[in-house]
Amino acid sequence: MVRRIRPAGRTAHATRKAGAANGAANAGTGNAGQQAAGQQGIPIPVAIDLAYRHWEAGQMQEAELLARQILSVLPGQTDILHLLGLIAHSAGRIDLAIDHMKEACAAPGATPAYFSNLGELCRRRGRLAEAEQAARQAVALDGKVAASWSNLGIILQEAGKAEPSAHCLRRVLALAPDMAEGYNNLGNTLRLLDRGAEAARHYGAALVLNPLYVDACCNLGSLTGELGRHEEGLGLLRRAIGLEPRMPGAYLNAAEIEQSRGRGMEALGWLEALRDFAPDHPALPAGRSGILLRLGRAGEALAVAEAGLAASPGRPDILNAAGTALQAMGRYEEALDAFGKAAAADGNGGASGLIGRAVLLTQLGRLEEAAAAFSEARRRFPRCGAAWYGAVDLLPCGEDEAARLEAMLETSSGLGRDDRSMLHFTLGAARLAAGNAAAGFAHFARGNALKRSALAFDAAATEGWIDAIAQAFPAGRLAAGAAPACDRSELPVFVIGMPRSGTSLVEQILASHPAIHGAGELQVLEHVVNRVTLPDGRPVPYPLLAEVAGPDDLAGLGRRYLDQVSGLAGDAVRLVDKMPLNFLYAGLIALTLPGARIVHCRRDALDCCLSNYTRLFQDQNVFAYDLEELGRFHRAYQRLMAHWRSVLPPDRFLELDYEALVAEPEVQARRLLAFCGVDWDPASLDFHRNRRRVTTASAVQVRRPIHSDAVGRGQALAEHLAPLVQALRGDGSARP
Repeated sequence: MVRRIRPAGRTAHATRKAGAANGAANAGTGNAGQQAAGQQGIPIPVAIDLAYRHWEAGQMQEAELLARQILSVLPGQTDILHLLGLIAHSAGRIDLAIDHMKEACAAPGATPAYFSNLGELCRRRGRLAEAEQAARQAVALDGKVAASWSNLGIILQEAGKAEPSAHCLRRVLALAPDMAEGYNNLGNTLRLLDRGAEAARHYGAALVLNPLYVDACCNLGSLTGELGRHEEGLGLLRRAIGLEPRMPGAYLNAAEIEQSRGRGMEALGWLEALRDFAPDHPALPAGRSGILLRLGRAGEALAVAEAGLAASPGRPDILNAAGTALQAMGRYEEALDAFGKAAAADGNGGASGLIGRAVLLTQLGRLEEAAAAFSEARRRFPRCGAAWYGAVDLLPCGEDEAARLEAMLETSSGLGRDDRSMLHFTLGAARLAAGNAAAGFAHFARGNALKRSALAFDAAATEGWIDAIAQAFPAGRLAAGAAPACDRSELPVFVIGMPRSGTSLVEQILASHPAIHGAGELQVLEHVVNRVTLPDGRPVPYPLLAEVAGPDDLAGLGRRYLDQVSGLAGDAVRLVDKMPLNFLYAGLIALTLPGARIVHCRRDALDCCLSNYTRLFQDQNVFAYDLEELGRFHRAYQRLMAHWRSVLPPDRFLELDYEALVAEPEVQARRLLAFCGVDWDPASLDFHRNRRRVTTASAVQVRRPIHSDAVGRGQALAEHLAPLVQALRGDGSARP
């Protein structure tokens, strides 16, 4: 979040001279012209100056009384109409303030500052077209006033006209090179243009000019965190809070940084600190609800959103938060209703509501309704990347649309990094489908690079960590078996593997059996593991946990997992936890949940990695956005799975090849159900008719009959995947 500062040309009266009033005041040399009502003997220019002095001293009633007395003598007096605008603004009566400012600007002798202030007031009211018109009049009257260019630059910035905004703000710095606010405001615009490094330099320049400039410190901290330097960014935000403890933007930005690296409790802590001094801050309800939901506390998330809506009915960001919480609780029709209400709004809130509704309809298998919602989103919000990428499997992107999107990416300013990334992924899929692989992979490369630039991922450290997991679970450790106190429930079935290896298909087949519940990609196991602490409260990192945990600790881990998932199963005898990356915990599953079954989905390495690289994920799979890093991660995964294959009990560990599943679905489905200990049911082969909610990137594919179209695609496109091919050959293996 960029905290927008009050511009350097903020609403303030212009420097006045005694003769700066309009012609009527300047001509006032007679008794009537020299006297304000009730102010015998005071010349009009002196009365005007006195009225402004009352306003500057915070004496609003005295200022307004004297101003209206002057107007009774000289109706339409420009400076006094401007002053009444300032007084109305101070009282929070923005519309009245704008009316007074418009009258002042319409009168003869209006100064550039009055037009600039009118523009700023219109901006604050969201009337950006009027704001731009007034601000342009200000610079037309006098192009040497830095504050006027600053106001125009900020208005253009807010209107999404980033390139013209940058031009205006560079004019500010040319006129006032020592103006710290100018560097900060230009940094904000450069950030909209996705020129993060240049924006950071401008924030830094602002801090050199003014080390106590809290807004620049906050903005630099937010940007630094967004660039993946989380601790450095948090340090700058703490510095900003030290300068101004009651600065909401710093707390919101810190929460965003913590949330971006999966530290939900820390993110919630920042918002709770904000709530302590600003309980009515408009960003709190949606922000707190979203974090609580990510922490698995859907009921609390909904309660926070509902309380927010009670205070601010119809606010779209809170409606979207409520919809997301309702969706997580399985209250789908209510969620669709909340998203629909948000979709009626303009701007980002409306776009999020419409796309949230479209995504949920897709997950529910209501594909025609979903396609219609995405079509409406593309019509109303054509620059919104999610409106295009969200429907990449539903709506074809034709040649005319693709050309329009490419032109938008090349010429349009104001597109954020996420929107640009999604549009590149959309175009990559469109060009690839049209047979132009070179153009498609050019777009995939740009989209992946944009996503990768926002992530903090260390490929070498990750490889070392995965190898350490295998070392923490030697054969002897697993041969000893689970502790006697462990719950031997056969309820859980873990479906693991690389993302895009067929895990969604396997879950859909299993969940179509009447005795099996598909719970989706649960984060329960990861949360349980990450919340283990030492007696002094320090967290126990994984895989060190495997070395320090005793029998009772292991039994407790299993019970905590079962406590959280058992209620999801209903009457089912098996519950599928389809979190692919649970392959990291397979050994721990065997020790803590000895009755659980593990299904490992395997797929040709090149096909699997290609499918990852051409998909844009939300918060996970940080290894997937660079071909070499993706290949290195896959090799580390192969090594770990080779270890699990050698040490896990064969009656609890099944490997299923994607290629075999699509070639002989009934044979493999029978094998799969037998492994899970349930009788054969032909419903499992009609998985595409199952209307359960599917939340993964395969939500559209699993609604269609099984096919083998994706088998061998990696080899066919290998010339575009050279870094990946080379990385995968590092251990000479193409199959785990």
